[in-house]
Amino acid sequence: MAIWLVRAGGRGQQEEWALNKKQAVIGWSEMGDLSEFNTREELLEGLRKAFPGGALKQLYNYRGQLWAFLKRIKIGDLVVLPLKTQDAIAIGKVTGDYEYRPNNPEDARHTRDVRWIQQDIPRNRFDQDLLYSLGAFMTVCQIQRNNAEERIKAILEGKAPPQVTIAEEAEEVTDEKLGSLVDLADNATTQIRLWIAQKFTGHQLADLVNAILEAQGYVTEVSKPGPDGGVDIIAGRGPMGFDPPRLLVQVKGGDTQQDVKPLREFQGVIKSFKAEQGLFVAWGGFKRTAIAETKKDFFELRLWDAGDVVENVLRYYEKFSAEIKADLPLKSIWVLVQETDS
Repeated sequence: MAIWLVRAGGRGQQEEWALNKKQAVIGWSEMGDLSEFNTREELLEGLRKAFPGGALKQLYNYRGQLWAFLKRIKIGDLVVLPLKTQDAIAIGKVTGDYEYRPNNPEDARHTRDVRWIQQDIPRNRFDQDLLYSLGAFMTVCQIQRNNAEERIKAILEGKAPPQVTIAEEAEEVTDEKLGSLVDLADNATTQIRLWIAQKFTGHQLADLVNAILEAQGYVTEVSKPGPDGGVDIIAGRGPMGFDPPRLLVQVKGGDTQQDVKPLREFQGVIKSFKAEQGLFVAWGGFKRTAIAETKKDFFELRLWDAGDVVENVLRYYEKFSAEIKADLPLKSIWVLVQETDS
C-alpha cells in the first residue's frame, strides 16, 4: 500500500469538488486524455506539444507527476490531500483506475475514484517530518520516507504513530526524485504553527488572538484565566470600544476538533451579550459538519483554526507589541519561487 500526495489545485480551488465527488483530481488542463499514452516517451512528446517552448527540465517534472497519477498509483493505495481551506488533511483509498472526465471543471478532469476515509484530520496529528513531506512543492508525489505508510495508517486508526528513530530522520530525502522541491511558505507555516502550539498554551493563545484584534483596530478586554462563561475576549470599535461591530471571541487551545454543539452554545452567548458578531478560535480545528452549519451565519460568526491564526499573525505581526514579538520571533524574507506543477 503506497501513499501518495495528490493536491487539488495550488490554492485548493478543487478541494470541495474532490471530496464531494469522491475523486482525486489534478490539473494540466492543456493535456487531454492521458490514457492514450502507453509509454513515458509518448507522454513526454505529448507534453512537448501541449507546452511548446517549455524547458526540458520542467517537462520531465510534469511527466514524472502525470505518469505517477496515470500508471504508478494503484487501486488500494492511499491518497493524502492537504487542505488549503481548512487546517486539516483528508485521506482516502484509491478505488478506480485513471479516468479522464471532460465534463469536470477544467482543472479537475484527470481523476482517480477515491473513497475518502477521513476528510478532516487535524494537521497537528502529523509529526513535523510528515508535514514537511506533505509540503513538497508538487501536485503528485509518493510519500514513503521515515516509515510514512505505517505512521499514517496509525493516524487513520486513531492510534499513536510509531516513533521515528534518529537514523531514519537522518536518512537522505527520497520522497520522489524531485521531492526536494519544497513549498517554502508551507514549511515555514508549519514551523510557526508548531512554535505557537508550544509557546502559547492555555490562556496565552487568547493573548495572541487579542494582539491580532488590537492590530485590526479593535478596543478589547481579555477575560482573566479561569471560568469565563464562554467569552475570552470582548471587542468593539471607537475610542472606548462602544461602537459596532461588537465582537465576542471564544478561544480553545489544544488538539480537540470542535463539533456543532459548542458552536451553538457560543451563538447563544453572543445573543445574551447583545453582540453583533462572534469569532470562535479553535487551535485543533473544526469538524466539517460544524463548518458546513456555520456557512449560513457568514455575517455573524467566523471560525479560525490554527491555520487562520498563523495567517493573521503573519498579516499583522509588525503591529504586535514587543512582548508578543519576543515570544514569537519572526523575520520576513523574499525568495524566488519557480512553479513545478500545473
